[in-house]
Amino acid sequence: MTIKFLHIMAVGLVFGLGSCQKQPTTVKAETCNTALFILGTAQDAGKPQIGHDEDAAWQNPGLIRTPTSLGLVDKQSASYTLFDATPDVKFQTYALKQYSDVQELHIGGIFLTHGHMGHYLGLAQFGREAMGAKSIPVYAMPKMKSFLEDNGPWDLLVKLKNININPLEDQTPVTINGAIVTPFLVPHRGEYTETVGYKIQGKSKSAIYLPDIDSWEEWEAMGTRLEDVIAANDYLFIDGTFFSGDELPGRDMSKIPHPTITHTMESLKSLGLGERAKVLFIHLNHSNPAHDHNTNDYEDIEKAGYRVAQTGGKFCLD
Repeated sequence: MTIKFLHIMAVGLVFGLGSCQKQPTTVKAETCNTALFILGTAQDAGKPQIGHDEDAAWQNPGLIRTPTSLGLVDKQSASYTLFDATPDVKFQTYALKQYSDVQELHIGGIFLTHGHMGHYLGLAQFGREAMGAKSIPVYAMPKMKSFLEDNGPWDLLVKLKNININPLEDQTPVTINGAIVTPFLVPHRGEYTETVGYKIQGKSKSAIYLPDIDSWEEWEAMGTRLEDVIAANDYLFIDGTFFSGDELPGRDMSKIPHPTITHTMESLKSLGLGERAKVLFIHLNHSNPAHDHNTNDYEDIEKAGYRVAQTGGKFCLD
């Protein structure tokens, strides 16, 4: 029984995520040389989450959601770039090869947003106990870089040259895999590292990857309005951790600040439908009812003109 259960979970992680979720097709495969693929949509701990035995996802692999991540694939170089290295990175990189339909796809780099568990723990999979990788470029902001270099077991990845950390600077672009990637600082609790989002600019289209932020108001106080970011880009994968503020009874939500989906939609209500359609909510907590297409909450998001990110979704940047 246990072996069968683990097999079902593994199959669900790789294939159930994309196949069981609706995702609009944005382009024909043959016309897209540089594309983003959604590799996960959940908060750091995924869904189901440890300690929540009542979650139906334990029994139904179609309900499994892996932590939030994007994969950037460049067909010409047959290489991919990861945005965040999640605890489920081995399943996600395998799935990416299936989604992209590129032969001999190899890794070209990893961009990290910050030092919370769902965004960097997957780096361990590239060490000598697993892949035994050779000098994979890892792009990180200064505090994140120092954290990896000065703390085990991450420092061993550096010493053994499994990874090669490339320092990033706020608003300074990096060219990789047919795209230009620019980090930008955002307000988010930083126990160990700073937090960034990324602008990913392709030949003709651009995307924003911003899975974690404390509030849009704090970001605006730093000089950036979400409405302006939406206007300047084609796809936005933004923090949708909680649908509303009452999802975690008994927990002090002020200790884990995120803009709720309901608050974000209210803040953007002046936008036209074309602008709203650019927004895809990602990084959903296991408690978020928007994981389920059959809920009123999910329908409310779609009726308002927004979308919930779905694993396996493809977005062309050509």
